Amino acid sequence: MRVIAGTAKGRTLKSPPESTRPITDRVKENLFNILGTDVIDANVLDLFAGAGSVGIEALSRGAKHATFVEFNDDALKTIRANLTLTKLIGKATVVRENVYRFLKKPPAVPHEHSGSPSSAHVSTPYDLIYVAPPQYKEMWKETLKLLDARPQWLSENGILVVQIHPVEFEELELKSFVLDDERKYGSTLLCFYVKQK
Repeated sequence: MRVIAGTAKGRTLKSPPESTRPITDRVKENLFNILGTDVIDANVLDLFAGAGSVGIEALSRGAKHATFVEFNDDALKTIRANLTLTKLIGKATVVRENVYRFLKKPPAVPHEHSGSPSSAHVSTPYDLIYVAPPQYKEMWKETLKLLDARPQWLSENGILVVQIHPVEFEELELKSFVLDDERKYGSTLLCFYVKQK
């Protein structure tokens, strides 16, 4: 697992605990090819962050700030180690929290930070939200429903990306978001949601 492009290009990241679902370099490269320049100056939210690979890739490619939400202590240590390794910790907020609880909080409240003092003042909305929960537990659906009920988490032109196994997918009845695109890479499906216009 490595950083593919940007200021930290080529850095090998520490792997997350076995309980997390890491994104492969191939899928990550395709994801960021699709996102393109939308990542530059973006405020990123990496939910179920694992090793922090997606948020770190976004920061390396020019994102303004990334918030990593993870509850597993080993994964949190890995995220912090990877942020230190890539010298991107000053643009990061690492939050130890259950994702469901995190999303039930008022989205405009700045969160506890672990980077530079300026990170304490970063709040919503986010321009990119990435959701990659443990497989086969329908956690992606619960997360999407929580976000759908609180659309202010995502900026008006923001992108919400869900990473699941293809067999997990089903159409959801959403009020705030619409499925804009989906891409399948072997055992990984990326679903791209945008706000209803």
